[in-house]
Amino acid sequence: MSWEFLLTAFAVCVAPGIGVVYTLSATLGGGLRAGVWAAVGCTLATMLHMGVALAGLAAVLHTSAVLFQTLKYLGVAYLLWMAWGALQGSGGLAVTAAAPAPAAQIIRRGVLMNILNPKLPLFFMAFLPQFLPAGSGTGLMVELGLGFAAMTFATFLLYALIAASGRQRLLGSPRLMGWLRRAFAASFAALGLRLAMERAA
Repeated sequence: MSWEFLLTAFAVCVAPGIGVVYTLSATLGGGLRAGVWAAVGCTLATMLHMGVALAGLAAVLHTSAVLFQTLKYLGVAYLLWMAWGALQGSGGLAVTAAAPAPAAQIIRRGVLMNILNPKLPLFFMAFLPQFLPAGSGTGLMVELGLGFAAMTFATFLLYALIAASGRQRLLGSPRLMGWLRRAFAASFAALGLRLAMERAA
């Protein structure tokens, strides 16, 4: 596993996306513990998508327009529902000083939000082979996939630690909290809109 792969994987993971927004909102709402469980859920979804790609099912998504569109719009609907929850300050996305939701619920939300993005297995099918030397077997591809999953978890955990460090200051300002809820709602809605515009390339 090369440094070039690790640096590229970090650049991909650190870019703001569904997992980053969810991890930040979970941390600010329920503390570091909730952020860690959110990172676990998002990482599990990443590993599931990689399993799909390695099994060759990404090719099925690529050729089946109906399956791709179905998954895509399920994902859009879920993201818009999360945006509404963030705006209302309800459920696990309530960014207030409250006890975090149960770990299983936080993980399940993280998996659901990320698993309903049909572009991820297609991404892995395009991304991982760039770092495979000619003639390499599936073993190295699995190794790279696990490395990417580890980088995903480490990056999201870093986001959770940063959010947790400023959590008390943010929670002490009702005005900032109002803006924060709107920012998270807008982020989820924007991610849903971006997913709605995706095409199976």
